[in-house]
Amino acid sequence: MKQITSRDNPQFKQLKKMVEQPRARREQDRILLDGAHLIDAYVAEGGVPELLIVADGACSEDAQHTLNANPAVEQLHLPPGLFAELSPVATPTGILALAVTPRLPVPAEPVFALLLEDIQDPGNLGAILRSAAAAGVDAVYLSAACADVWSAKVLRGGQGAHFLLPLLERADLCALATAFNGQVLATSPHGAALYTLDLRQPSAFLVGNEGKGLSPALMACASVRVSIPMPGRIESLNAAAATAICLFERVRQQAS
Repeated sequence: MKQITSRDNPQFKQLKKMVEQPRARREQDRILLDGAHLIDAYVAEGGVPELLIVADGACSEDAQHTLNANPAVEQLHLPPGLFAELSPVATPTGILALAVTPRLPVPAEPVFALLLEDIQDPGNLGAILRSAAAAGVDAVYLSAACADVWSAKVLRGGQGAHFLLPLLERADLCALATAFNGQVLATSPHGAALYTLDLRQPSAFLVGNEGKGLSPALMACASVRVSIPMPGRIESLNAAAATAICLFERVRQQAS
């Protein structure tokens, strides 16, 4: 066990840099997992944390259980004030883990794919990935302008989805859509009603930016535009909600 009490400590500075800079995470190929649930999900999929970071005197019962379940992992203890500088939440659970970024192999010919263009909100992106993992999506492709998929907020929103999904960042979505061996469905306010389409065949959904939607270039790569019928008096759905509806309509059709 190691104790750090100063923010001038080189190891603490390096961890802080990882929190604040996506480039630092990419260069080290490491992520910080916040909270016992996320750490446990990582371990359940075969991951082994390199370091457990603990808030002195501020560990929740779940955090203590995670510590006890990983006795061989090195521990770094911090005062609550320093720990709070690494945690993305207002009320930290008291445990973080430094871990190697998991990389699941992307299938050469997925039959159920999700292509995300410029999703900016970390909470939206995390929720989308959680739905994708729950729906059994084969692979998720992200454009270069998407929020950092390995940021703490996206990881928390995904609730372990990152450890189950093949993820390809900075992807050429137009090339992928063009090469996809099946129907490519572009989500749009104006298109064929989702529930009228046959989704039992290989399908790739294109989901665009929260405000602008899909770019004209990517829209042109789709084989069909799809909309979600909304009888209520609301203009649009949240990107994460719309994505979940589309993905689980395919799940429903596959099961019927």
